[in-house]
Amino acid sequence: MPIDNSRIVTYSPAYTIVPTYECFNRCSYCNFRSEPGKSPWMNLSAAESVLKQLQSQNVCEILILSGEVHPHSPKRQPWFELIYDLCELALTIGFLPHTNAGPLSFEEMQKLKCVNVSMGLMLEQLTPKLLNTVHRHAPSKLPQVRWQQLQWAGKLQIPFTTGLLLGIGETEADWWETLAAISELHQRYHHIQEVILQPHSPGHQQTFDAPSFDPHQLPQVIAKARQILPQDITIQIPPNLVKDEQWLLACIEAGARDLGGIGPKDEVNPDYPHLQEQALREILQPAGWELVPRLPIYPQFDSWLSEELQKLVKQWRKILTH
Repeated sequence: MPIDNSRIVTYSPAYTIVPTYECFNRCSYCNFRSEPGKSPWMNLSAAESVLKQLQSQNVCEILILSGEVHPHSPKRQPWFELIYDLCELALTIGFLPHTNAGPLSFEEMQKLKCVNVSMGLMLEQLTPKLLNTVHRHAPSKLPQVRWQQLQWAGKLQIPFTTGLLLGIGETEADWWETLAAISELHQRYHHIQEVILQPHSPGHQQTFDAPSFDPHQLPQVIAKARQILPQDITIQIPPNLVKDEQWLLACIEAGARDLGGIGPKDEVNPDYPHLQEQALREILQPAGWELVPRLPIYPQFDSWLSEELQKLVKQWRKILTH
């Protein structure tokens, strides 16, 4: 019996590698960072042993997720080289890398394009008022700096994931403005794969004193986002931040069609364990949804890759469809 494409929900079988947790930003809602100099950097031999163990575990995406080193720090170049080398190593072992390491220079993005099938950066919100609150001590959270990344990704033809963080002090009008801006940019470059709608979910490390984003609001936000965004952008939600099964199904009915990278640990929200594939199937299937694995690059972007990367992606497409 053929699969009904309108009832498909996707996820990426993924594993997250963190080059370093150190970060020069201090966002008050963050549960990921450590102080500069307080987090040992991952070395390549440790990464290699982890990656080799993953070869038998149905993982296709390696998410390189890093804290940020200041652009003018003497550690910036070694940090960037480590990220590049980790991507190259992941490729060599047969995985598909996707990097999210904060704002990068145009040259850094250009270099990473050679060793990534896609990249990402959360826009969070375009409003500058958060610079007076949750982003007061976060120099790289300037909306124009992050917006520039999305533009550069378009110019460089990098398949890109971005998203909004909901419930950090912004207004409803801010959501629609940010989504409309993403839509406009995508219509120029056609490079945005996914927009993540991530509800603020308090964790043990943060100093930001605010409740979780209201779960009952999320389906409405998704439905409106679906109206604003072009149809070829997929809306993604993190299922581990959606506590109630009925709420998760309501989000999918409202237009979310991807559940992101599913791995052993959510590094950004460590207080909220990932729901694994089988648990997700048990929620989705009775409601008539088919859970299907995907690559970190959508098929319409394959031609943007080098021949070498296209070859690896082609091999993975065969694996996932059999």
